[in-house]
Amino acid sequence: MSQMLKSSAAMAGATLTSRILGMVREMVYARFMGDGWVAGAFQVAFTMPNLFRRLLGEGALTAAFIPIFKEKEKTGPPAEMWRAANAVISGMIVACAVIIGLVLLGVSLALAFGDFEAKTHLMLSLLRVMFPYMLLVCLTAVFMGMLNARGHFFIPALGATLLNVVLIASVIFLAPRMGRELHEQIYALALGVLVAGVAQAAFQLPSLRGEGFRYAWVTPWRDPTVQRTVRQMIPGTIGVAAFHINVVIIQNLGLWLDTPQSPVIAPFNYAVRLMELPQGVFGISVATYLLPTLAGLAAEKDFAAFRVNLRQALSHLLLVNLLAAVLLVLLAEPIIRLLFEGRRFGPDATLRAAWALQCLAPSLLAYSWVNILARAFFALGDTKTPMKISVVCLGINLVLAVGLAQWFRQGGLGMANTLSSALNCGLLFYALRRKLKTLELAPLRASLAGLAAAGFAAGVVTWMIGSTWEQALGHGTVVLQLGAVFVPAGAAALVYGLIAWICRVPAITELADWALARLRRR
Repeated sequence: MSQMLKSSAAMAGATLTSRILGMVREMVYARFMGDGWVAGAFQVAFTMPNLFRRLLGEGALTAAFIPIFKEKEKTGPPAEMWRAANAVISGMIVACAVIIGLVLLGVSLALAFGDFEAKTHLMLSLLRVMFPYMLLVCLTAVFMGMLNARGHFFIPALGATLLNVVLIASVIFLAPRMGRELHEQIYALALGVLVAGVAQAAFQLPSLRGEGFRYAWVTPWRDPTVQRTVRQMIPGTIGVAAFHINVVIIQNLGLWLDTPQSPVIAPFNYAVRLMELPQGVFGISVATYLLPTLAGLAAEKDFAAFRVNLRQALSHLLLVNLLAAVLLVLLAEPIIRLLFEGRRFGPDATLRAAWALQCLAPSLLAYSWVNILARAFFALGDTKTPMKISVVCLGINLVLAVGLAQWFRQGGLGMANTLSSALNCGLLFYALRRKLKTLELAPLRASLAGLAAAGFAAGVVTWMIGSTWEQALGHGTVVLQLGAVFVPAGAAALVYGLIAWICRVPAITELADWALARLRRR
């Protein structure tokens, strides 16, 4: 198997651990706060620091800085590489501190002099507690990017487990001490976010120190690496800002549409968390490996290997995420019932979140490819093209979301994401093919018919077994709920893999060869 799959498989193992804990966290959240207005207020407030995390952390800054960091690793002495990293980190700390101060001041003034309804007041109060998390998670993202560039993938990905452990503990141990009502207890989660941010950043430092990194203040104002990074960041920042401004608008739209009888934003966010499980376990793992790898190949002008790595990444993601999308659409209700239903999350909440997931899950394929294609542009030093495409698609997504949510509620938000992500993916393919002249995707195109047949067969098997199980056995116990998910999913996976193997889909034959080789070595 290629080095890409070896490294991304190691990272996927750590990410899987984190994502499983993340799913446990969401299960705890669902039972703790349900899908009502308190849950919506918390989720909207938590979105805000993530906006700046993407701007200054794992999004635009990492995409701009890691290729420069990798270039310095290959062409200069280690001391200059670490000095450049310290200059960029110093600049980021200053920028984050200024933004945090301004936002906290603005929110405090709004709470002091504004007259808001309960859910908006709670959202702003939670935002004031959580917003400093931005600096911590930005540091974590940059530390992880540096470790990835140095060939470390498992330990950085494992750091996210600390976030989930701390947040689960905050619900179990801290929330009961914060008050009797849910709108009082929810502050325990906000405090847990801050503690988790410290833990995540600190977890990366031992591995960085082992590589030779020592933080020291470097004045960033006129540093050439900082200036180059900022120039590279600006297009990506605009694109990422457009994405998260879009997310914030949609979150607030959902919060505004929320009613006690028909919540919108919390059901949609639970669906997003479920879709992020397959996307995070493999899609983000491959994309994270790919950026420094493609950046190194671009620096060496080895575009033949560049195209091969890109094609392999697209092929393997298609293999995994096509099956995942089929299962999420057809098993949405039993999956959500098994994971979330209980206490404040009742059967009606299950139906609302399932509807959102069925509309959102088809976007999994496009989202995973968008991550890969965008990193190909970043590795080539082009952050403008993905930014322009992103801004156009996000504008379309916002228009679709506003229109469709009026009719389909949380399902409309999912439909908008699915349509706009497909457009984004198509435009990135077109632009990258023009940039590289050819993408050499013939082997990938040849496998599409076999994968389509495998996906269709898996869908039929899932629907038949799932329907039969529900009619014959129901879901009255935890054992029956487990069976309603894993029996049809397991049968579908076997059929999917068998048909893909018969059709000689390259991704699955390579995966099988790698597995057999490991068995022989053992």
